[in-house]
Amino acid sequence: MPYYLKEMEDMTKLTKSESVLIIPCRFCPAASMAVSKNAPYIELFRGMLKTAAYEELIKKIKSDFEEKGVRTDIFQSRLLHQFVLCCWTEQRRNRFSGLADQYETLLVMGCEAAVRTIQDSVKSTSCKVVQGMESVGIMSIKPRFQLPCNISLELDSLTPVSFQV
Repeated sequence: MPYYLKEMEDMTKLTKSESVLIIPCRFCPAASMAVSKNAPYIELFRGMLKTAAYEELIKKIKSDFEEKGVRTDIFQSRLLHQFVLCCWTEQRRNRFSGLADQYETLLVMGCEAAVRTIQDSVKSTSCKVVQGMESVGIMSIKPRFQLPCNISLELDSLTPVSFQV
């Protein structure tokens, strides 16, 4: 059961940064965007394992930062097991630290566990880690297969959650 996440409204706290690396988790946020936009989760022949609604959000955030003169990149995961941030191996976390050090701010598009993964990965750097999405609840979803090879998600129920820091 994936978390239902929504984009944080206020990204202005990052505008003072000269460089931002957007780190997208490809599971819960993608499912959330597909559900909220009533769009396909997977369009096999169009984007393989990427969700178009989520990719549009990431590109918009990148564009917004670049319009303000902020050097912005998107972290790309090449291997399937790296798509879910909270499931990164110790080796992936260690390698990420070297890459992250090139940026002032790391914008994590994911839940609190994804943010913790990135925080743990960059403890030895001066990077500021910021959560770009807010957890609303846990989704119970019904997958729907549509031709040609698309998978959509129907929200069955949403169980609210609250996090205390």
